[in-house]
Amino acid sequence: MSGPESESIFIKAASSHNAMTSILIGSGLVLTGAFMCVVLPKLFFLPGVFIISGGIVGLIIGFFKLKEPKHSLELTREHIIYYHRCGKWRISWENIQRIDVPRITKGIEQVDLEMIGFKLRDADIFLDEISPRLITYLLMEQRPLTMQNRAHNAATGRSYGADMIEDEKFLRTSGETIKGVSAMFGHRMGKLRNQLGYDIFISTNEIDREATKFIALLKDCQDSATKPKT
Repeated sequence: MSGPESESIFIKAASSHNAMTSILIGSGLVLTGAFMCVVLPKLFFLPGVFIISGGIVGLIIGFFKLKEPKHSLELTREHIIYYHRCGKWRISWENIQRIDVPRITKGIEQVDLEMIGFKLRDADIFLDEISPRLITYLLMEQRPLTMQNRAHNAATGRSYGADMIEDEKFLRTSGETIKGVSAMFGHRMGKLRNQLGYDIFISTNEIDREATKFIALLKDCQDSATKPKT
């Protein structure tokens, strides 16, 4: 990977690295199971079926990994861009107030989540930079995040079920009222900011290095993009 002075830095998700390995292993298991079912005595038929089933699971996993975008993130001079099979979002460096690993309280301990959090200066801008299809996916994927900070829920008297339901109308800071999945996601960002301190999250499975090193890279890119030009 090159440094933040290059035109773009591409990040490949760690979870996508083993797509071909999954397909090869799955194919091998299917062939082995078929051989056991067809050629070997009936005693091996049932084990052969189980092996074929495991091979099919491996093939499905490999197939979906291959359908993922080639890169999960792109860091340009102006933006960080997140790519997903359901769409993409984009955040300008100037719109990022804070980048860090979110933490939750468990008993007397502070526990790091396996996520990278982005606190935004203006959430309205972000809502214009994300595809509706990706919003629908994130609303489902991020439901467990709304359950993480139980101390916050207990303090506010909110039930856990209430945190999973989003209003279909959202008032932007500009005074405009929006509806639909964008409105629901606007409310979701507000809840997560109150509970965890960040608006947007990506899993550490979406990056190719340790979270601390990735955050340092993002901060270098942000400093380079926002420092005054001489």
